[in-house]
Amino acid sequence: PPLPQADGMSEVGNGTLTTHVLNTASGLPAAGLVVRLARLQEPGMEWMELAQRYTDADGRCQPLLAPGQAKSGTYKLHFETAEYWQGLGHTSFYPFVEVVFIITDPAQKLHVPLLISPYSYTTYRGS
Repeated sequence: PPLPQADGMSEVGNGTLTTHVLNTASGLPAAGLVVRLARLQEPGMEWMELAQRYTDADGRCQPLLAPGQAKSGTYKLHFETAEYWQGLGHTSFYPFVEVVFIITDPAQKLHVPLLISPYSYTTYRGS
């Protein structure tokens, strides 16, 4: 039987995918933003949607891949930025943002944050 998970480190080595979105124009988390995760299917190069989330008040959402769910391959995070900016009364130069990345080690925890303003965005591999 599996051992009970007593400490917060139990997920390490199990692999999860998380993100958070920060509005760099206001310096505040981007809440209520739709995030979708898809994986590139071989052959045929078609994207298969795996998850959809909304960011919470802290700009975060539940992991997009649960521990043990990740596989090696090419993934993309799709962020619905236009809807978010419209909700704040702004127009956005980017109707959405897609961040494409490769998972080589499914056991590794991945954090892919997005920093947005109406006329720019930045992403990086976080920890």
